[in-house]
Amino acid sequence: MEHGSEAHDRMEAVQERLRYRFSDPSLLERALTHRSHSYERGADAESSYERLEFLGDALLGFLVSDWLYRDDESAAEGVLSRRRQSIVRTSALAGVAARLGLGEGISLGRGEEQTGGRKKPSLLADVFEAVLGAIYLDGGIRSARAFVRRELGGPLRETRGSGWTSDDFKTKLQETVQARLQQTPRYRIVSTTGPDHALDFVVEVRVGDRVLSRGTGTNRKRAEQDAARRSLEKLENEDG
Repeated sequence: MEHGSEAHDRMEAVQERLRYRFSDPSLLERALTHRSHSYERGADAESSYERLEFLGDALLGFLVSDWLYRDDESAAEGVLSRRRQSIVRTSALAGVAARLGLGEGISLGRGEEQTGGRKKPSLLADVFEAVLGAIYLDGGIRSARAFVRRELGGPLRETRGSGWTSDDFKTKLQETVQARLQQTPRYRIVSTTGPDHALDFVVEVRVGDRVLSRGTGTNRKRAEQDAARRSLEKLENEDG
């Protein structure tokens, strides 16, 4: 069991790596507490990072979108979405969390510890978002924005001029599926609704007999792109 002085030293080390000092250190402690640790000690769910992760996930999407929107005033929505996805995907966030040493600071239950929880990409990505949520509650939106720009500024700038277009969702999905399963995704219109001048399309994408995801759009092409984007996100989460 960790002693008080050890816990204090651990929190100090994390804050030093984050380059942010909490006015309320309990927020950071909660952001670094996995539910397995809480359950083993009979604590309720609010003592784990899950609520902070929920908040941080929304903040991250907003702050990254805001940065991308201002960074390139001529970029189309599809390009901005692709750039954002490359930043907020599980593997990317896990890499930043590992660089910050967040895995070393997490409080885990015995079972999660034994199965290598500190190095799980999905867990590390969750903790990064929880820490962002904690920083926002402790220091406000300016502190949260500064943290995101400091830790994700490099990857954000690297997406400039990448040549991505909205078509990259379908291309990327095809490359991913062919590499993993040696199959090609197939798209099918499920339904169309609305008047002829304002139809809404629902398209599903299949690999073999499996429906990966469905997407919507004002024409078939946009619906297929949306379905491909959702499928990529689903596959990314499965990897985590």
